[in-house]
Amino acid sequence: MADKSGATEPHGKVDALVIGSGPAGLMAAETLVRAGRQVVIAEAKPSAGRKFLMAGKSGLNITRDEPPDAFRAAYGAAEDWLAPMLDAFGPREAVAWAEALGQPVFTGSTGRVFPEVMKASPLLRAWLRRIGAELRLAWRWSGWKDGAWAFDTPGGATVLSPGVTILALGGASWRRLGSDGAWATLLAEKGVEIAPFRPANMGLRIDWTPHMAPHLGQPLKSVRLVAGAQCVRGEAVISERGIEGGGVYAISAAVRDGAPFAIDLAPDRSAEDIARRLAQRPKKRTLMKHLAQALGLDPVKRALLQEFGRPLPEGADLARLIKALPVRHLGPRPMDEAISTAGGIMWEAVDEGLMLRALPGVFVAGEMLDWEAPTGGYLITGCLATGLWAGRHAAEWSGP
Repeated sequence: MADKSGATEPHGKVDALVIGSGPAGLMAAETLVRAGRQVVIAEAKPSAGRKFLMAGKSGLNITRDEPPDAFRAAYGAAEDWLAPMLDAFGPREAVAWAEALGQPVFTGSTGRVFPEVMKASPLLRAWLRRIGAELRLAWRWSGWKDGAWAFDTPGGATVLSPGVTILALGGASWRRLGSDGAWATLLAEKGVEIAPFRPANMGLRIDWTPHMAPHLGQPLKSVRLVAGAQCVRGEAVISERGIEGGGVYAISAAVRDGAPFAIDLAPDRSAEDIARRLAQRPKKRTLMKHLAQALGLDPVKRALLQEFGRPLPEGADLARLIKALPVRHLGPRPMDEAISTAGGIMWEAVDEGLMLRALPGVFVAGEMLDWEAPTGGYLITGCLATGLWAGRHAAEWSGP
């Protein structure tokens, strides 16, 4: 793949332009190349796939091994819209994609699928070599000039006039990696319908009392996290800023949208069993010591119970509190800290091929679209699937 960071001739004509080099953009570019199109990829950052590489630091969970119906259901309100794209590129296709790039995968105990090397860089290097498009780095899209696509580049301002364009600019979190959502204003000015951005897969802010200081940075294990009707068995981390981690991310959208948040500190015991064990406390044993010995509540769980349950009730009321401890929080962490975002280009703004109705010949893919999914492989697979879908339809587009 050629890497050119300098400017091109004014109003340089290109066959197909992809803006953004994350998973959606690279999949779209490769699909165009395979269809015989000559492709230029413009990337605002000095290197490609920065958010993809960041995801690899925690193992690069590329997909999830589960039945198609269960997999699609994870996309919530967007399930029906995304269904044909996920049917065309789902978990099996994601595994085949990675293995074709020389990266064998394995499936963890929870069904999450990872490359054996547990990182993204080898996969990204192999993918960039295979795609065969021209990559222009540090090219930041700045809008339009005289009907052409304008860019700020190391060699100065320049413009491109593509035959077809695919936008894969990401959502509005992790701006230091390239996803800042600035494109939303540019597209809205062209009449594209944009839903407001909201954080997704994020931690929650909590103003801890000094009582919690010894437990900051500690894991919260073997709990059930509840947000309204949603219930997830998982883990979390008590951080200085609040509570975060995989279990929290799984229910964070519901909490963001107003559902009450509670934690079941003893998910393997019933309230009746807990009440019976509480009633057996010897007179000389403190309540905290009894919670540890009779119920197995570790120091973090006992601290949370005191943080959110004081003054602690007794008997059956305490048992119910242990099973559903209400968590007082201050809402989501800032959007730029979120793993992903909801909001973006509304589905009404695109046709069945992901072409913008307001801008014929311009297709979109990935997190620019208004969909969200939990962590666990759904995000990357969704980006790859929409990139493939947009690439196929863009390859077939020859003008109005």
